[in-house]
Amino acid sequence: MNGEKKNFVVGIYPRVSTEDQSRFGFSLDEQEESLKRLCEWKGYKIYKVYREEGVSAKSMNRPKFQEMIQDMKDGKINKILVYKLDRLTRSIQDLETICKLLEEYKCDLESECEEINTSTPTGVFFMRMTTILAQLEIERTSERTKFGLMGAAKKGHFSGKAPIGYRKINKELVIDEVESEVVKDISKSYLSGSSVCTITKQLNEKNALNRNWRTTTIDRMLSNYIYAGNYQHRKRIQNEETILLEDVCPAIIDKHDFELVQKQKEKNLKNYTRKHTYVYMQKIVCSKCNKIMGGSSTTSKNKPTQIYYKCNCCNTRINEKKIEQPLMLFLNDMLDYYLLIDNNYKSFFNEDLTIEIKRYEKILKDLNTKLQRIKNAYLNSNIEQDDFIDEEKSIKMQIEETKIKLNNLNNADENLNHKDDLRLYNNLFQLEKMKYKSYYARRMDYGINYLKNKKLN
Repeated sequence: MNGEKKNFVVGIYPRVSTEDQSRFGFSLDEQEESLKRLCEWKGYKIYKVYREEGVSAKSMNRPKFQEMIQDMKDGKINKILVYKLDRLTRSIQDLETICKLLEEYKCDLESECEEINTSTPTGVFFMRMTTILAQLEIERTSERTKFGLMGAAKKGHFSGKAPIGYRKINKELVIDEVESEVVKDISKSYLSGSSVCTITKQLNEKNALNRNWRTTTIDRMLSNYIYAGNYQHRKRIQNEETILLEDVCPAIIDKHDFELVQKQKEKNLKNYTRKHTYVYMQKIVCSKCNKIMGGSSTTSKNKPTQIYYKCNCCNTRINEKKIEQPLMLFLNDMLDYYLLIDNNYKSFFNEDLTIEIKRYEKILKDLNTKLQRIKNAYLNSNIEQDDFIDEEKSIKMQIEETKIKLNNLNNADENLNHKDDLRLYNNLFQLEKMKYKSYYARRMDYGINYLKNKKLN
């Protein structure tokens, strides 16, 4: 008992993830309140509460945890107090690292539920055994889940939304007579030589199934083994071998045809090479339908190659040269502008800067008032604890965002100098005249004239 009489300065570490809160009800407030009562009973002095919300204990890369460890290294605390050991870590490897740090910096660890106290050798041993058992249970639960999912898939039971072409009845996939015909047509079109883009365009023109078709959707459908009646288990899990379960549901596409589709996709991927460089690929949007435009080109024996950007949906086409001309003028104007106006002066052009500062100061004041009001309502039992926690979190986030915005506005206000000169620069007419005197503008004009003269010669 003499060890407990030691003057302990405690760091309280409550942690909860969304999964923990929904399954076990370990709320942050409950953990904190219970640990504070323990400190009061044992005479511990609380240095700080490190509340870790919505963060898993799979690794030690947690903001509040790292802050607590740093405070331990700085000698600000000499005991860490947790509600349960799994609140601190669920990894045996991380536990060993924590134990070495505790020993190095002469800091104790205490868990309320398991009655673990590392100030004794028995406590250290019991802590290690508890973590080993916890990790074993996690791994066993994970394995049971994997086997359960595989067993369900073998029986034809699927979670989530049914793929296009199927309906789900009692967890089993059943062929949808209408949608399955579209799936068959997609497979036939692809085997007959149509590209994914062509198939997508045709489906949208027909308004097939009253939906907006995308090339990515068609590509995934062509690769989905479910249409051949098979299922790829663990396909999206990294570092896990994909297991193919055969005949788990009715097939829409014949297995032989499905294999031909896969071979055709692989062949197309190998044969596809882009002959020309499209500088603005995936950057040009169609002015008519707002779709991303792809690249195309025309070649002739007696004429140079012409680069175009074409919309596959409405066939709109534009020459690359027509894009470059306004783009270069825009970049030239922008460069000239920023040569004339130094970054220190940018904030001046917001004439309402002072008004904005006052507005955000009022918003911050109102948020603090609202926060105090919600706290009073909770203390007077006018609202439930869960509602209070959600509302408090939301208001605090708004307060932090408002403070950041207000700080940026105040910093901008401090940079306002030479207002008379700046008003002159802000005159658009004056700015336009100065632009044409710029070295960069003159150089661009000379470059264009040089190219024109060269073509004439």
